[in-house]
Amino acid sequence: MNRSLYSVLLYLISPLILLYLTFRAFKSKDYRGRWGERFGIKRLAKTDLLVHSVSMGETLAAVPLIKQIQARHPQLSITITTTSPTGSAEVTRAFGDSVQHCYLPFDLACCVRRFVKQLSPKCCIIMETELWPNLIHYLKQADAQVLLANARLSAKSAASYRKNHKLTLPMLKLLDGIAAQSEQAAERFIELGVCPDRVKVCGSLKFDINIDVERVNTAKALRKQWLAADKPVWVAGSVHPGEFSILIQAHTQLLQTYPNALMIMVPRHPEQFDTAAAEIKNAGLTLVRRSTEEPVLACTQVILGDTMGELLTFYGAADQALVGGSLIVHGGHNPLEPAAMGLPVMMGPNYRDFNEISELLQSAGGLTVVDDAAALAAHLIELFANSEAYNQASLAAKEVVAQNRGSLAKQLKMVEAFIHG
Repeated sequence: MNRSLYSVLLYLISPLILLYLTFRAFKSKDYRGRWGERFGIKRLAKTDLLVHSVSMGETLAAVPLIKQIQARHPQLSITITTTSPTGSAEVTRAFGDSVQHCYLPFDLACCVRRFVKQLSPKCCIIMETELWPNLIHYLKQADAQVLLANARLSAKSAASYRKNHKLTLPMLKLLDGIAAQSEQAAERFIELGVCPDRVKVCGSLKFDINIDVERVNTAKALRKQWLAADKPVWVAGSVHPGEFSILIQAHTQLLQTYPNALMIMVPRHPEQFDTAAAEIKNAGLTLVRRSTEEPVLACTQVILGDTMGELLTFYGAADQALVGGSLIVHGGHNPLEPAAMGLPVMMGPNYRDFNEISELLQSAGGLTVVDDAAALAAHLIELFANSEAYNQASLAAKEVVAQNRGSLAKQLKMVEAFIHG
């Protein structure tokens, strides 16, 4: 399938796109507005630099890079796009009105063409693997330099690209540069036909996470406020439906050994908050929802993190962490945030989207893979009971993050070349 056929097929399924938006809007109020942006209708000012950062994870990784660009080039006008409400909220929180922000339109040819024509960017940075054939095509037609930053490519994604090579290879060859997270990702891009001169291994921006003192102090104060200074506390972060019951079972088992243990459950998406709360209550556990600002009492067994932008603080207020999207077939989420906080990390076996990072942490002893509720509970109990094992895992997690810093400087150097070019 080439790009022309791809574009026709997108037009044919466009009614399904509207149904998808309607379905998401029914489940979450965050999807009930700004539809015009998703079809390239919103009026936008021209921009020098376009950055697309998909959702919250990619946005958090992109923030330090964009802030460095702003500091070095204050004259540049910058537009940041995302596709999710969580990513959008993070852009607003991090940059306010210092950038232009909107959702990236669906990859319908007429929408993307109108979007690119309005912006007329000189340079575009796309984070990780969010590649859309029509977007890349029209950016290059507009003579924009296109850089894929913090690029990752799993073996499964590479196989999919290879299978659809008539669509993906022309798109990949249009990229002016790729800042790959790892040697494996770089090799996969080159094997797919990207010119080796355009690919550089820069590491992952996620290793350059900055844990400021204020965040740490806020986390410590929060734990004290929760009356949990002497309690075993663990976080289940970025979790999805299908994982809720596993976490509840594990916590129930943990409570048999540590009756005062506290779990902080943080669903990945806002529309899942009510579902998570219902499952916790149905299991008979005492719950406080963070959004209600109700006091956490000595008898509280679960805090539901149903707010935005607080996950890193929750990690700082805990002793151990399970990173979600990995106990179901989803691909996992970023384990480096709890690792940077010095937490021993657990993930399920399905972490393909963070394969290199997860295996690096695992080989160092900072991450343990757990398959089910029993394994999760057993590992929690082991580390709560064994301070030596806990300290070893904590130190290992922090050292992996510290030893792999430096990606920001490397990727910024690539961006500078494109801006000046």
